[in-house]
Amino acid sequence: MEKRRIGALEVSVVGLGCNNFGRRIDEPASAAVVHAALDAGVNFFDTADIYGSTRSEEFLGRALAGRRAQAIIATKFGMAVDPQRQGAKPDYVRRAVEDSLRRLGTDYIDLYQLHKPDADTPIADTLEALDGLVRAGKVREIGCSNFSAAQLREAQQAVKAGAACFVSVQNEYSLLHREPEAEMLPECARGGVAFLPYFPLANGLLSGRFKRGEAAPAGSRFEPGAWGAGSYTDVNLAAVESLRHFAAASGHTVLQLAFSWLLAHPAVSSVIAGASKPAQVQGNAAAVAWKLTTDDLAEIDRLLASHQHG
Repeated sequence: MEKRRIGALEVSVVGLGCNNFGRRIDEPASAAVVHAALDAGVNFFDTADIYGSTRSEEFLGRALAGRRAQAIIATKFGMAVDPQRQGAKPDYVRRAVEDSLRRLGTDYIDLYQLHKPDADTPIADTLEALDGLVRAGKVREIGCSNFSAAQLREAQQAVKAGAACFVSVQNEYSLLHREPEAEMLPECARGGVAFLPYFPLANGLLSGRFKRGEAAPAGSRFEPGAWGAGSYTDVNLAAVESLRHFAAASGHTVLQLAFSWLLAHPAVSSVIAGASKPAQVQGNAAAVAWKLTTDDLAEIDRLLASHQHG
């Protein structure tokens, strides 16, 4: 599989999001997904201390036992594990990394990411603590998530000469959520910062499983009252239908289109997608063979614009 850079790291262009581990799937199922990913050429595993109430890191670490050298592990800190464990104050940064190292069963983390900005802590203080972790060999590279372009600029300006700086930003981005194009992607391109899209399938709308005119399946994240119900709209489903027809005309699926379109953006280093079954990982890994042309990208823009205005 093609690889791209995140700082000094070389990562597969498809990454595995591990937020299902310990929440939707148990440890044996998580291990099966991890091994399927490695066997499919995926080397980039993205988790966080809060995923699965800290079980995701444990499941991932045990699944990678004996195969650690094949993996690039990214994890995150900063969101509330509990009322005491949250934020980005230096003392907590140092505690959080030790907790994650222990759960992952490793002595270093490849990419350590601040999960969200902490308004109560100067970013310079957090960066100084993170630089200490890099110098100690506990962390190879540092990144951020859920930052705005202005917050990323502020962080990069706060870095002391020779110290570690954010080499990546992980934000929501998909065919149906294009907010990063306005400011964040140009900012990443200017600063050589890798962009990592999460929710690349728009919470599953771009998986090809949901069709216009059909009610959201019971038990899904889109059923009435569920957290994703707000995006299960006629406008979005009509857009997905148009994208499905566009992809089918080239012999592809809308899922393949969703991945390939993201990777057509040079700032995107890896597309992070969750999976609960080995077959899903294999499908995601195979989705990136389609190289979109300039004409393809223009037609996709035209299709999406017609739905926004219609």
